[in-house]
Amino acid sequence: MAVLYFDYPFHLDGRGRSAVTDIDDHVRDLIRQVLFTNPGERVNRPDFGCGLKRLLFMPNSDALAAASQVTVQAALQRWLERVIQVEEVTVEADGARLTVTVVYRRLDNGERLSDRFTEAADFAA
Repeated sequence: MAVLYFDYPFHLDGRGRSAVTDIDDHVRDLIRQVLFTNPGERVNRPDFGCGLKRLLFMPNSDALAAASQVTVQAALQRWLERVIQVEEVTVEADGARLTVTVVYRRLDNGERLSDRFTEAADFAA
């Protein structure tokens, strides 16, 4: 029997029950939470997150992308060190779009995965 996790963001499924997801989506949800939570946003963990949502209204540049890359990698390594091993983080500035790609290895099974966050829905969630 597969282990299921509550989906993020929390919502109800078509049957009116708490929506659940598999481990792959759960890990991606954890990464999204670290990326898009602003430090100070969580009362009991004021230093959690790296605050990419704040970058939405900043002038996009290669310097911003480089600084964001360091911030993202450090936050993921700090907060998800028991879940994933971060292998590579790339942040690309392309016009008005900032694309974040995270390559990581799940520690429970060693599987290597890559997730990309580019759409407005990723940054607004």
